[in-house]
Amino acid sequence: MSQHLFPGTNRRGFLRGLGAAVALPALDSFRPLLAAGIEKAVATTASGAPLRMAYLYIPNGVNLDLWRPKGTNTGYKMGETFKPLEAFREDFQIFTGFEQQNARAGGDGPGDHARGVATFLTSARARKTAGSDISLGISADQVAAHAAQALTRLPSLELSAEGVRKSGECDSGYSCAYQFNLSWRSENQPMTPESNPRAVFERLFGAGSSKERAASLGQRYASKKSVLDFVEQDAKALQKYLGRSDRHKLDEYLTGVREIERQIEKAEAMGLPRDPGVPAPDGKPGSYKEQLHLMLDMMVLAFKTDSTRIATFLMAHDGSNRNFQDIGVPEGHHSISHHQHKPDNLAKIAKIDHFYMERLAYFLDKLKTTKDTDGKSLLHNSMIVYGGCISDGDRHNHNDLPILVAGNAGGAFTPGRHVDLGENVPLSNLYLRMLEEFGVKDKRFGDSTATLKKI
Repeated sequence: MSQHLFPGTNRRGFLRGLGAAVALPALDSFRPLLAAGIEKAVATTASGAPLRMAYLYIPNGVNLDLWRPKGTNTGYKMGETFKPLEAFREDFQIFTGFEQQNARAGGDGPGDHARGVATFLTSARARKTAGSDISLGISADQVAAHAAQALTRLPSLELSAEGVRKSGECDSGYSCAYQFNLSWRSENQPMTPESNPRAVFERLFGAGSSKERAASLGQRYASKKSVLDFVEQDAKALQKYLGRSDRHKLDEYLTGVREIERQIEKAEAMGLPRDPGVPAPDGKPGSYKEQLHLMLDMMVLAFKTDSTRIATFLMAHDGSNRNFQDIGVPEGHHSISHHQHKPDNLAKIAKIDHFYMERLAYFLDKLKTTKDTDGKSLLHNSMIVYGGCISDGDRHNHNDLPILVAGNAGGAFTPGRHVDLGENVPLSNLYLRMLEEFGVKDKRFGDSTATLKKI
């Protein structure tokens, strides 16, 4: 059985069927087998558990007066925006003082939205062009993915809640590639994010050749079967090898997989393309909240099953003019981000900030309540960056950025604080520290000046 579950050097088991491979979560019954393959040097914590990193991007700046904490260190008082995170106070730290200089105009004129998204994870300056001669730099997540690519089935996972654009002009002479891609493999190759939930699901749970995956997907549509139906025989065989606790864990996990599948089916019934090869429309059916939750759920599953240890999520691109009718904001987000200090606009920005913070709370709760291989939580063994590359949308400024870091990095970080850096510090200094914890020994990243010690 162990050879079936752990073929070759793969230390994570799968339930298999035609065109389907449902990765297993950490199970006590196989912990000795998992521990035997621990590689401490890269992407692991001090306990030997997998170390994860994720980056969640929010657009258009924030209401700074309600974002800024009062006081520093552990005795700080949260700003109003952080109310959804009160239960997680000891699980994250807020930073004041980060900047991204390369997102500033620097003689290139307008285009802060494109530069903001492009620079956020690369800390590099985007060449101003709407043509094919784009030039930027490798992003922090892809530096990590290159180092850890042999450890997981997927080197990294790139997600978006919006349509994908790889060409054309989007912002004041900048290519759409800059504004719609957080992750970059190289200076001219963005890692195109996936915005179709079905495509993400199939990437996580599809297996075999493209022909086998297509056959499995076609059969599921025709017979209205779940992906779990295709691995049922393997699941029943595995049950014989599991203790009572692990049987419960497996049942709970498979129920979670099926629930995500049902949510995708619901979206498809409302018009979302079922074929992963068809891009999801910009105006996806269903609520935006449900879209975000669905993507966040799949990020948790990817971490839980060690399918990948690195993820990025463009929750919305800078310049997004999505409205938030459900929370009383009928105007477009980008439009009101140019608030001109009008109280009504600032109040509506605060509602949107609160909405996104609730989604982060949802994600952190999922991570914190999921046990990892070492008995700690997924959140404890993670480094989660949440924020954006514009602080005040009215000014389009790229200093005093709204940034928080959740998770303990397996014990290496000290959350539960507000850290005021006291000066403008490159955001790349944070990324350099995260890469160091991940096992990457680079001395520089982007425009970094030093490895951040205050974390």
